[in-house]
Order: sequence, then C-alpha cells, then structure tokens
Amino acid sequence: MLINTTRNMKKVIYVLVLLQVVVGGIVLANSELKNETRKESTQMPLSTAERNAELKKWEATPEGIKYKKWEASAEGKKVLTSAAKVNRQISASANMEALVTSLSLPLGARLGFGVMVRINGDDYILSFGAESANEFQQLHSLKVNDKLIIRSRSVSHAPKYSYPIIAGDYVKRDGKIVYKRVPHKGGC
Repeated sequence: MLINTTRNMKKVIYVLVLLQVVVGGIVLANSELKNETRKESTQMPLSTAERNAELKKWEATPEGIKYKKWEASAEGKKVLTSAAKVNRQISASANMEALVTSLSLPLGARLGFGVMVRINGDDYILSFGAESANEFQQLHSLKVNDKLIIRSRSVSHAPKYSYPIIAGDYVKRDGKIVYKRVPHKGGC
C-alpha cells in the first residue's frame, strides 16, 4: 500500500511540475510578444534618406503614378495652390473668414459631415468628420451665404476631390461659437 501511495504522489508531483512548466511557458511567450509589440510601436522615425527612398518606391506604384499626373494637371495645381494659400493661417491657428457656398459636399465625397466654403476667393471643403450623437447639431443650422470665422488644424488634398479639404476645428457665426472640436480622450 505504501508503494502504491508513493507512485500516486510521484504522478501528482509530475503533473503539477508539468502544469507549472506549461503555464510558465505561456506567460513567458505572452511577455515576449508584448515586448515585441512595444519595440515595434517605438521604432525610430525614418531618416530623410529613408523617407525619400520610400517616397520613390511609392511614386513607382500605380497609385503614385496617378497622383503625380494629378499633381501636374491644371486641376491638381489649382488645388495645391489653394491649399498653400491657407497653410500659413492654419499653422498659426489663426482665424479665417469663410463664406458658406453649399450645404452639401461634392457628389461621392466620403468625408463625413461638411460644407463648402469660400476663403479669399477660393473654394474649400470644410470637413468635420463622421457625425455622431448630435455633435454637429448647431452646424446643421448653417445657411448658404453665412459668414463664418473658422480655425483648423490641417488642410489636405486628394486627387478624388477638386477642392482642398480643411479640417473644421472651430466655427463661429455672428459672434457665437457654433462648433468647437473636442479633443479625443486618451490620444493626441
């Protein structure tokens, strides 16, 4: 009987040691995976030479070729020139006077909620992004020919659109704020 109990004890100890090895391996593997993810997310930014090399590779792709053709076209030059006109004000987070020209975006636009505006004689898409839970309620009261004061964090462009795209961060009409972007929680 004592021999049988000793064998059972050995089996139990063997199973416990094996279980501990398996769990330890899983924990160690999970820890290494997290470390690799952290290392990947904290990669050093590309140097100028590396960035230029990546840009050259992209320019050789069909999308890059299409973009370069658009950039050289009359429409592309017009969009880029218009974007450059407001870039200084946007960089300085300065107020810009805008006139609402349309309450709808160009056909096929996938920019979320926005309106068309004219700033210093050039037309722009003033985009606010995807609409959620009455966030843009006061903006729905805008009318064509409303004069606005706007501020933005960026201006962008895409071959799909005939106008530069201004990200709407702050809109004031008749001295009253009708929209102010709320920064995202937990991010930049």
